[in-house]
Amino acid sequence: MEISFNTPALLFPAISLLLLAYTNRFLALASLVRKLHDEYEKGKGNHVVIKQIHSLRYRLRLVRYMQTLGVFSFVCSVLTMYSIYSEWVEVSRYVFATALLSLLISLVISLIEITQSTKALELELSDIEEPEKSGFFSGLISGNNEKKD
Repeated sequence: MEISFNTPALLFPAISLLLLAYTNRFLALASLVRKLHDEYEKGKGNHVVIKQIHSLRYRLRLVRYMQTLGVFSFVCSVLTMYSIYSEWVEVSRYVFATALLSLLISLVISLIEITQSTKALELELSDIEEPEKSGFFSGLISGNNEKKD
């Protein structure tokens, strides 16, 4: 397979947008950490807040991995372009494959972080709802999911 100069350049906008999304994710998590820290300092540190803090620590680590792999993919794309320019065909293939692989791993970690985010939202809602053990499908069967005005 022949890799042209434009092939790794196609990743630049995609990686840039991903890094922007990852940075926004990080900023949202940082804001939430500060809010929960203030709640904990004011003595409102119930078990839900403590669980959320543990979840946020894990999610921040995931976002850091996502950002690191995204930047690494960007660097590999630049190195691929340089190796194509220098006519190092085999090197360019391996470096471009590394760029794609690191981008893929970054996206998989992003998916894991999204599932963790969903679990954190469910944890947040757990102290609002009545503590009932029924799930979604049992609520459908019993008809408890009707909207109330």
